[in-house]
Amino acid sequence: MAVASEEISTPANITMARLIALSKKSRGLSLKSGLIGALQAGDYQSAFKGRGMEYDESRLYQPGDDIRNIDWRVTARTGKAHTKLFREERERPVHLWLDFRAPMFFATRGKFKAVIAAELASLFAWTAQRQGDRVGGIVFSDTVHHELKPQRGKSAVLRLIKQMVEHPSWQQPESNEENQQGLLHSLINLRRLVKPGSMVILLSDFRGLDEDCRSHLIRMRQHNEVIMVHIYDWLEEYLPPAGNYRITNGKQELEFDTYNQDFIDVHTNKFNTHKELLTKTARSCHMNYLCCRTEDDPEKVIKEGLRSR
Repeated sequence: MAVASEEISTPANITMARLIALSKKSRGLSLKSGLIGALQAGDYQSAFKGRGMEYDESRLYQPGDDIRNIDWRVTARTGKAHTKLFREERERPVHLWLDFRAPMFFATRGKFKAVIAAELASLFAWTAQRQGDRVGGIVFSDTVHHELKPQRGKSAVLRLIKQMVEHPSWQQPESNEENQQGLLHSLINLRRLVKPGSMVILLSDFRGLDEDCRSHLIRMRQHNEVIMVHIYDWLEEYLPPAGNYRITNGKQELEFDTYNQDFIDVHTNKFNTHKELLTKTARSCHMNYLCCRTEDDPEKVIKEGLRSR
């Protein structure tokens, strides 16, 4: 299924026009940090020591200056006390990590998980741009990996949107087989790309997340603020009433029997175990964890999910 910017948006595709139009809805959203209550001198409340400040110059010490900011090197060289001056750091890199693997091209209600992910990414990106942050990230599948270094301005958001719309997975989704290596390799590349003090927003169903993946997430959180957005379909969480059902992706068919209680229990336990792993990962290192079903409103998910930060 080819996707072009002039096409009409459907629950199974995205268009440039639709994602650009989300810039208006982003006006009611905020990505200001709120994990730590102590105010720094920059635009953000920070979870990291020194966030929001950047060294500018040193000048002679004046009464009332904080002695913790004394520049001892200049003081020793000149014989006169000097104080370091800092300027506010008014921007930060915001990295969107966007999963376009085959399982994301699925939904029984609402829109494809990949469509929801693209809309969420656009809302986050427009919000970051409006706040003066630099926008970049990674759009990946099991075989295609695109990196976008953070840049300023609307052009950075448009570059991200273009990358999402033109991703090859919309034309021919890859094999539906779960590939843990694709997820792991993308996280390794993300850690390489992200610099300390960044915000990282992960948009995925996180299928295939294992201990190696968790290790990279936890280490990345040590120096960055991380938001995990778990995107899933209703059918992944619950099964329909007792009966025989058939679903298809256009090429393959799957039949399942919900009269079988053992089958229902295995299905339910698999999803609950997966969700508990994500929740545990987020809780253990103070990440923000948001859930978004395929029938949910992405704007509402962001607004309510980040309200208590």
